[in-house]
Amino acid sequence: MNHDHHDHGHSHGHHHHHAPVAGHGRAFALAIGVNSLFVAIEFVYGFIANSTALMADAGHNLSDVLGLVLAWGAAVLAKRAPSARYTYGLRSSSILAALGNAVLLLVACGAIAWEALHRFTAPAPVAGMTVSVVAAIGVAINGFSAWLFMAGSKGDLNIRGAYLHMAADAAISLGVVVSGLVIMGTGWTWLDPAVSLVIVLVIVYGTWSLLRESLRLVMAAVPDKVDAAAIGRFLAHQPGVSGVHDLHIWAMSTTETALTAHLVMPGGYPGDAAIDAIVAKLHHDFSIGHCTLQVEEGTSQHRCALVA
Repeated sequence: MNHDHHDHGHSHGHHHHHAPVAGHGRAFALAIGVNSLFVAIEFVYGFIANSTALMADAGHNLSDVLGLVLAWGAAVLAKRAPSARYTYGLRSSSILAALGNAVLLLVACGAIAWEALHRFTAPAPVAGMTVSVVAAIGVAINGFSAWLFMAGSKGDLNIRGAYLHMAADAAISLGVVVSGLVIMGTGWTWLDPAVSLVIVLVIVYGTWSLLRESLRLVMAAVPDKVDAAAIGRFLAHQPGVSGVHDLHIWAMSTTETALTAHLVMPGGYPGDAAIDAIVAKLHHDFSIGHCTLQVEEGTSQHRCALVA
């Protein structure tokens, strides 16, 4: 006897953050607005001061603004209701946004590094005071922007990407402030492109985990925070279960995880209450937001179609 049980997420446990727009819509709008204004100011003054470090930071901030736009758009799309064609809704757009955000940052890094290397061969005077003052403003703006996303950064890869980028920007801008002050005191113009390369290394280091995790989610891997082995053991130890197979776990979005599994129960279907209890436990203990369980008596051989 087969039984399909679907949990459509009508009840939400404390592990879930299913409404990033409701809690972060204003944060996205404010962060995008102030950072867009700062990017324009920083680039203009970087050009005036002849500072590649300042212009590099402006380019990085621009990529973060575009990343915030992607993340916000994906968060809105993730709330779209399922349809006949998109039976999971558009939740996976948040995963694509996280991946796009990471790729965008790496492309920006390439451009920054290229310009910095060019400046090593053709050094130019740098207005250290201008660099330091503008970068100091960046520390304040990026620090404020990071604070806006701090609350939701633990439960959503999209929000975490925004938070990490803003926090990294604050640290990078602080480095630019220091380099400007040092250039004023020493005249070491080579320090400006050197700081640019350090900025690149910091960005790549901070972005790599975001790229790796978003790529895994795109490939339908088990999310990093989900212990598949523990879930398999939990299901295998449920009353009446003699075996578990076809266990599949994947991310529907950056906040929601889905699961399907076949439970071999020789005694037959145990009733809706027993299955509901398993689903509730999966939701509470393992943050599985959508669960489909198929019950089998084990009277025939079931082979996963995905296994060669």
